[in-house]
Amino acid sequence: MPVTATTTLASPVYVLCDAHLGVAPAEQEQLLWSFLRHVAAQGTGTVLLNGDMFEFWFEWGNVVPQAGVRLLAAVGAVAERGIPVLWIKGNHDCWGGEVLRAQSGAEYIDGPWEGLLAGWRSHAAHGDGLRPRLDAGYRRLRAVIRHRWAVRAFRWLHPEWGAALARATSHTSRNVRPRDGGEGLRAVAHERLAADRSLELVIFAHTHVAQLERKSHEAGIYANPGAWLDAPTFLKITPERVALCRWDGAHESVDVSIDRG
Repeated sequence: MPVTATTTLASPVYVLCDAHLGVAPAEQEQLLWSFLRHVAAQGTGTVLLNGDMFEFWFEWGNVVPQAGVRLLAAVGAVAERGIPVLWIKGNHDCWGGEVLRAQSGAEYIDGPWEGLLAGWRSHAAHGDGLRPRLDAGYRRLRAVIRHRWAVRAFRWLHPEWGAALARATSHTSRNVRPRDGGEGLRAVAHERLAADRSLELVIFAHTHVAQLERKSHEAGIYANPGAWLDAPTFLKITPERVALCRWDGAHESVDVSIDRG
């Protein structure tokens, strides 16, 4: 079940994910800062960060990785304009705590999230561990690395050692798209839509593959904004449509959109 009291996200909803700050190219980081300034200037709507915004995040008390500091400030500036920010944990930024919440102003949750997203009845999750067979091994690993005793043990490491260990072990999910080209999560999304015909929109991330599709006029929509690490793409959702968009540093443009049926 969803782990948040927020059940309605106001239009327009901007969805982005998989920035992997800390290893992202400098130009992608600069585009992210300008995009968040652009959103803040609108003074309305909601931002949904659907996981893996950092390559690595951990909190040793008040000590945090320096690569994340600027993002917390940028998200905080959005929140200070009265624009709610919902942040769903991914597999790279799942160890956040009070520092992340306090400094960003975001509602930071362990998904999935379900509710009304710009009026669409929606289900949103990062997507890691959802493929039934292919992710079986990862689900076992995730249960270990997210266990409170494992987190407590990691906190005993010096931050420099801990960050170096994390960087050394995280390259696979960062550099290699799923071998199935995102088809596994796509199938999960459409199965979820078929099982609940009242569901209008399923949003995943994680695959680094941007997708926006509806199988039939009566069916719901599957959307994935793709990875900001690779290209400045995002979803913009209004009551009328879901659009896969791109940011060039000054303007939004629409790659593809689906109108409400």
